[in-house]
Amino acid sequence: MKRIGILLLSLLALSFNSYAEQVLCGDVNGDHEVTIADINSVINIIIDAGDITDAADVNNDSEVNIADINVIIGIIMGDSDDGVVDLGLPSGTLWATCNVGADVPEEYGDYFAWGETSSKDRYDWSTYKWCNGSMYALTKYCAYSGYGDNGFADFKTELDLEDDAAYVNMGPSWRMPTFEQMQELIEHCTCVFTQRNGVCGCLVVGPNSKTMFLPAAGGSGQDAYGEEGRLGIYWTSKCHYNDSFYAFFFCFDTDDRTFSKDFNYRSFGFTVRPVRTSHN
Repeated sequence: MKRIGILLLSLLALSFNSYAEQVLCGDVNGDHEVTIADINSVINIIIDAGDITDAADVNNDSEVNIADINVIIGIIMGDSDDGVVDLGLPSGTLWATCNVGADVPEEYGDYFAWGETSSKDRYDWSTYKWCNGSMYALTKYCAYSGYGDNGFADFKTELDLEDDAAYVNMGPSWRMPTFEQMQELIEHCTCVFTQRNGVCGCLVVGPNSKTMFLPAAGGSGQDAYGEEGRLGIYWTSKCHYNDSFYAFFFCFDTDDRTFSKDFNYRSFGFTVRPVRTSHN
């Protein structure tokens, strides 16, 4: 009987396809609540290889899998209702609750060199996509010919979408934060240094008292190797205009209890926390 009940829930979820965008994200079975019943519906779809529906694909990655279940669990436990949190920022920017490559807020996720969209084993200029083996031989995003390969300069300082790790890995509604969005986060939010499920990080508290957790994931590349549990370093979409081999990030140090912005070599591997500009 329990199995039949679960099957009925999944069939009911399929019938709500036509207005999936109108119901609460995570409400897979269409009863206008997010409960364990929605988890059962997703499990049933996975087991039965049922058709993917907008309602069941809670994290909007075009798949129905355990990642959608994790999002629903987060909703039940009080996290964002659709993988984003509205911190009450003046711009209306919505921040993701997880890093790119992570399923829950405390997971580090993947590391990316600036302007690259996949992780790798080594992060330095010899493996960096947008240079010819050297920081003084850039092949894209170069505002000064002295740093470009054979005098190359394109004067780009903002990432193209195809080089945005959030857009490529999470879908068209996501972006890496801009310099301005980083600035807004630092100016309007406070950072409380804490742990979540044993992971050290920063609880960012917005003007409306809503929060998001940023794990101290450290980084990879020369002197930035390691530092997990102490440093959190998150790329923005902007590189330095004058010294094009640098790109901007926002960061925190759990030892010094600081939350600020800085820049470092584009070849380093750091984490990415995506943003949306609207609920759509």
